[in-house]
Amino acid sequence: MIVLGAVLLLSGCQATLFAGLNATDQHKHIEQQRGIVFDADHQLALDIYAPAHAEHAPVVVFFYGGDWVRGERTWYRFVGTALSAQGVIVVIPDYRKYPQVRMDGFMRDAARAVAWTHQHASELGGSPDDIFVMGHSAGGQIAALVATDPQWLGAYGIRPADLAGFIGLAGCYDFMPIPAHETDMLGMFGHTPAEQRTAQPVSYVHGAEPPMLLLQGASDHEVDPSNAISLARTMQDHHEDVTLKLYPGLGHEAVLFALSRPMRSEAPTLGDILAFVHAHPTTAQSSPRSAPACIGQACGDGR
Repeated sequence: MIVLGAVLLLSGCQATLFAGLNATDQHKHIEQQRGIVFDADHQLALDIYAPAHAEHAPVVVFFYGGDWVRGERTWYRFVGTALSAQGVIVVIPDYRKYPQVRMDGFMRDAARAVAWTHQHASELGGSPDDIFVMGHSAGGQIAALVATDPQWLGAYGIRPADLAGFIGLAGCYDFMPIPAHETDMLGMFGHTPAEQRTAQPVSYVHGAEPPMLLLQGASDHEVDPSNAISLARTMQDHHEDVTLKLYPGLGHEAVLFALSRPMRSEAPTLGDILAFVHAHPTTAQSSPRSAPACIGQACGDGR
């Protein structure tokens, strides 16, 4: 499935690929609410996947990838159902993309989606104190900036430290300098080092971030594992709670696609996410437990 996924992505047949990933959705006892508008001015909506009769459940806001230029929230139903079947409420919002907006545009959209979730968490069966942000690839960069750069959530009176945690799947966290041939990225993030630095989550780690789980394929040729390693080391340098898991032999999409068929996948993505979420409960219920930092190939077994 992973090889087929890579072929379909390269050929541009994303709709076909995600239809196949979502065809594995056999979960029952999940309540779904789709197309809820959270930003009428920009016609942005989100989908919600929740365990039936959820009460005090953890909440994950998931940002999908797509090089910041493509993607649809409906493609990622398999992410929502995989987690909600295990007792987690999942919110999947859309965001505007380049060239319609540059970084400040899609970051404002992301922050607004998290603020909406914070406001409505109790209605969904969760708690505003128990919200995690999560993202894959470009979505990992977006979620990581929400969790590190205080300006985005600060517009809504929320701090990154108010989040229960950040979960990154093969995310872009430290990718300077941007090569000259990456014209879209230069358009989004700027041409000068000063501009590009504002797009790097590692630039903002200063000792007041939420706990982090970084999942990364060691054979990722699209987003180099050095991104996750750099963010983990920066968190460690500031004595922050961070766990890095490198999955040996796995590439960029495998870390995410594992959520479609978690029992058959080589990547223990689902189990690692659930372990992290349960190890960092809402402070309203109990004190967070520290997750050990883990860097290196030996961390890849997910156990």
